[in-house]
Amino acid sequence: MDLFPLWNSLRIALISTVLIFFLGILAAYYIARLPRVLKGILDVVLTLPLVLPPTVVGYLLLRLLGPKRIIGAWLLKQFGIKVVMTWWSAIFATAVVIFPLMYRTVRGAFEAFDETLAYAGQTLGLSNTWIFWRVRMPCCRQGILAGTVLAFARALGEYGATSMIAGYTPGRTATISTTVYQLWQTNDDALAMKWVMVNLAISAVVLLAVNLLERRDFLVNAGRRRRG
Repeated sequence: MDLFPLWNSLRIALISTVLIFFLGILAAYYIARLPRVLKGILDVVLTLPLVLPPTVVGYLLLRLLGPKRIIGAWLLKQFGIKVVMTWWSAIFATAVVIFPLMYRTVRGAFEAFDETLAYAGQTLGLSNTWIFWRVRMPCCRQGILAGTVLAFARALGEYGATSMIAGYTPGRTATISTTVYQLWQTNDDALAMKWVMVNLAISAVVLLAVNLLERRDFLVNAGRRRRG
């Protein structure tokens, strides 16, 4: 087995997850505080990639980033950078697809946060930054963790948008999902199944680790309540 698809899938998933981790938290925090009408409009726009077919998302990205399109042509002319059909172009596609998972999960956690804790901190003279990192984030950590894990697992198996914008080139842009499809196309079911099992194993390990962390967090909080 050529392990490049595994390495490429992991780095694309990790980088895109890191990007949407911060972007998702930032968007969720500010949009959750907006008026209902404006929040509803932005919510629809940011959640669209979740309900659109991945190939449609990939097509729309090609319309923007293609070498003859608005952004892609400008980048190619000004910097000589070709945005599509490279391994890192898959990061854009993956980040767009997984962003709604992170955003929706974290926004739900922020909306469930007891704002009286923030008001209490403000009456004590604590800054909003301190309250955000030391009060709000710890209280919402389970939702943030769940959103991050779901986004990473989804990024690891992304195919539609990735295949549209990055294509399939062995040793350059191949990922686990595109490799499985190409192997199926060539009737190499044995090797395709191996890659399927690799993907299943990684996803299962990630989800198991999250369950263990959530259980540990539950036990720690239970212990604190008993001591209290």
